Amino acid sequence: MNAYLASVLENVKTKHAGEPEFVQTVEEVFSSLEPVIEKHPEYEKYDLLNRMVEPDRMFTFRVVWEDDNGKWHTNRGWRCQFNGAIGPYKGGLRFQKNVYEGIIKFLGFEQTFKNSLTGLPIGGGKGGSDFDPAGKSDAEVMRFCQAFMSALYRYIGPDVDVPAGDMGVGGREIGYLFGQYRRLKGVWENGVLTGKGLSYGGSLIRPEATGYGAIYYLCEVLKHENDSIEGKRIATSGYGNVAWGIMKKAAELGAKVTYFSGPDGYVHDPDGVITEEKLNYILEMRATDPMHCKPYADHFGCEFVEGAKPWGATDVDIIMPAATQNDVTMESAEKIAASGVKYYIEVANMPTTNDALNFLRAQKHMIVAPSKAVNAGGVGVSALEMSQNSERLVWTAEEVDAQLKKMMINIHKVSAEAAEQYGLGYDLVAGGNIAGFLKVAEAMLEQGCF
Repeated sequence: MNAYLASVLENVKTKHAGEPEFVQTVEEVFSSLEPVIEKHPEYEKYDLLNRMVEPDRMFTFRVVWEDDNGKWHTNRGWRCQFNGAIGPYKGGLRFQKNVYEGIIKFLGFEQTFKNSLTGLPIGGGKGGSDFDPAGKSDAEVMRFCQAFMSALYRYIGPDVDVPAGDMGVGGREIGYLFGQYRRLKGVWENGVLTGKGLSYGGSLIRPEATGYGAIYYLCEVLKHENDSIEGKRIATSGYGNVAWGIMKKAAELGAKVTYFSGPDGYVHDPDGVITEEKLNYILEMRATDPMHCKPYADHFGCEFVEGAKPWGATDVDIIMPAATQNDVTMESAEKIAASGVKYYIEVANMPTTNDALNFLRAQKHMIVAPSKAVNAGGVGVSALEMSQNSERLVWTAEEVDAQLKKMMINIHKVSAEAAEQYGLGYDLVAGGNIAGFLKVAEAMLEQGCF
């Protein structure tokens, strides 16, 4: 590795030793940048990388709320405004009990380059809390969201920082957060949050956008290989909005998801999740019991394997991990490689450990695509929601979908071109990192490394 890159990485490992997710994602991005740093000595001259791995600012605050039994609870909240060089900070809020500062920081760093790839003027940010909405009543979630926004509202705004949803933060939570923002500010700034309900400024197809975008990106990969999506069998993980969007768009284009998983195990449906009945059942299932996918197998009479993931199945053509970070370990990667599958398309944020990702990239029969490029459609449609809000317009589903497809085609194009430009062939992981990095780096230099 280039000496400058190595020194910055060593600095990150020392300063953030207790934040392995953040160290992992910095290491993954840096692994692609050596030819870029060699070509741009000005990055080392102005110490751009050490600037880039530090957030612009990070807010930590307490969130105090009352449950239905009158008992008070104290959680921690965070908002990381990581890099605003190309636009207002943009990124989701995650409510999960395992959330801590290191996860927020890794997601903010990753978001910076993902947002850059969209081609839209949005910077990178992320936030959340160690609050777990699972098992809480609507009233408890509302009181928590109101307390959270009471701490957050002074740091955000349509031209400052625009949060969205992420794990544990869906339409219900966004509604409660926006209501409290209005109450505190006394203004109608519906561009301050995205993922809103359609009744107050939300965008059509936002829930499906990340999954739809992932399929559009996949189609470009297949096209590059003189292949097509029709008839393809897909294994994914999760069954939330992202996986559901993958299932829905795949079925529309003639493919089918035949494996999906939940916290309790995985489902194998050889016929695929392709009918309205099955897609609607998944919506109902995750609304009533987000921790178990076995009810699907029971209802439709298909196989369920407890406590396992579908990685290594030999009767699929494409693998799309879409659940959470570090879902695919080295052990799983070895099974995936041995299965003979050709296409490994990351969808969740950093779903593959670095050693597993490097192993899969080294397989000559496989094409690997990175999450920061593949899942950028979600934040892309969030930015389109911001545009609709600023123009006081509501676009049709067809208009949003057309913009999303155009965006994903371009993300694949610039990623492939960046890899080719630096002599890396059709390396989509490296290309995505390079293309995302270069735009942010250029903006920082032009603004005096701001």
